[in-house]
Amino acid sequence: MRIVPSIERLRQRAPAQALEAQFGREALLVALREEAAALRAALAADPSAVSSLPKTADEAATWIEARLPARIAGVFAPTLQRVINATGVLLHTNLGRAPLASTAVQQLAEASGYVSLEYDLDAGTRGARDVHAEALLCRLTGAEAAVVVNNNAAAVLLVLTVLASGREVVISRGELVEIGGGFRVPDVLRASGAILREVGTTNRTRVADYGAVISDRTALLLRVHPSNFRIEGFTERPGLAEIAALGTRFNLAVVEDLGSGHLLALPGVLDSEPGVANSLAAGADLVTFSGDKLLGGPQSGIIAGRRELVTRIRRHPLMRALRIDKLAYAALEATLGEYARDRAADTVPVQRMLRLEPTEIDKRARLILERVQAATSAREPSVSLTIADGASTIGGGSAPGERLPTRLLAVHAPDLSADELASRLRHLRPPVVARIAEGRLVLDLRTVATDEDDLVATALAEALA
Repeated sequence: MRIVPSIERLRQRAPAQALEAQFGREALLVALREEAAALRAALAADPSAVSSLPKTADEAATWIEARLPARIAGVFAPTLQRVINATGVLLHTNLGRAPLASTAVQQLAEASGYVSLEYDLDAGTRGARDVHAEALLCRLTGAEAAVVVNNNAAAVLLVLTVLASGREVVISRGELVEIGGGFRVPDVLRASGAILREVGTTNRTRVADYGAVISDRTALLLRVHPSNFRIEGFTERPGLAEIAALGTRFNLAVVEDLGSGHLLALPGVLDSEPGVANSLAAGADLVTFSGDKLLGGPQSGIIAGRRELVTRIRRHPLMRALRIDKLAYAALEATLGEYARDRAADTVPVQRMLRLEPTEIDKRARLILERVQAATSAREPSVSLTIADGASTIGGGSAPGERLPTRLLAVHAPDLSADELASRLRHLRPPVVARIAEGRLVLDLRTVATDEDDLVATALAEALA
C-alpha cells in the first residue's frame, strides 16, 4: 500500500495539472482519490496474482494517471447523447421523437442569444411571448387564435382547468385513454378540477348518449382521438360534426384532443389521423395537439380555435407555469414555416421519412452491406448480411396499426448473439440503436438520415470486429 503516492504528489505531476486546467481542482481531486482507492483495493485483493499491477511508486502514479482521463471525463459527459435511430420507428419516444428540420436547427442557434421574446421592436416596449408562432398556426389550421405550452398533456390540462373546473366534462368511455408514461385522461380531468361524465360503452357511443346527460352542470363536450390504439369490430362513434352540432344546440364548447398534430395529408398512410384544419372546419371550438409528433417540431402542446376561448386560456395563471421557452418557439416557428412554404414533405424529417420508398431504402442498405462485407470478410467470413422485406412504424402514439413497407439490413454472426451485437452498437460513438427480429439484428434505414449512412457502415464493421 505504501507505493500509492499521496494525492498532493499526484496533483503536482504534469498529467494531473493538465486535467486540472481543463476540469477544475475539485473534479481532479475527486478523481485522484477514487483512482487511488481503486488501486489500493486491487492491491489488497491479491497483488501477487495480478502481474499488471504496479510494483513501485512511479508505476503506481503512472497506473493512476492512465485511468484519470476516462474517470474525470465520465463525470462531465452529457447524459443526453446523439444517437442514430436504425429501429424504423419514426417517432421513437425514447429517442426524443421527431428530429428537427435543418431550418429549425439554424433558428435554434439564432435564438441562443438575446431575442425579442417579450419585447415589441416596433413600439420599443414590453411585448407578449405567447403570440409567437400564432400567425403561422392560424394560417395553417384556420384557427382564429392559438397558444403554445410545453406539451399536449399540458394543453389538455390547461383547457380543462380554464373551461371546466368544478363542472362536468362529457366524454365517451371509449376515449378514456392512457398514453405513454401513465398519463390517463381521467387523471388529467381530476387534476384540472373538472368532473368526469362518461357516456356510451367502450366500443359504441352515439351522439344521443352525449345529449342525454347534458345539464346546467355541463361545461363542455370532450372528444379524444385514440392515437395509440384501435378498436375494431362492432363499433360506433359519432362524427365530430355531430358532436359540434350538439354543442351549438346547448351552447357548449366542443374540444378535441388530437394528439398527433397532423397538418400534411398523406393518403393511404395517415388516413386514420384527423387533420387539425379538418377538425376545426368540422366545428370543434378548440383543438389540442403535439408539436413534436407528426408536425415534426420541438416538444410543445398547441391549443388552437376560437379567439374568445384562447384569450381566456392565455390569461389564466397556469399559463405561465406551462409556457415554453425561446428555443422551443424558435424551432416551432421554423418548422411551421416549412409547412407554410409548401416544402415540409421534403424538409421536415418525419414527413420525409413517411414518404421514403422501399426501393430507395434498399439502395442505401445495399451500399452499407457492401462496405461492411468488404471490411469484415477477411476476419469474419461467417458473418451473414442480407436485405429483407420489413415494416417501419410511425410510433409516438400516432397512426396506430399503420405500417410502412421497408427494406431491412439483417445481420447474423454465428459467434455473436444479436443482443451482444446490439449492445456493441449502442456503446459506440455515436451510439447506433437497432432492433432484434427473429433472432437477428436488423437495421431500418428509413429512420437514418442519409448523411449518417457512412457512420452506420463504420459502426457495424467495428461492432463485428
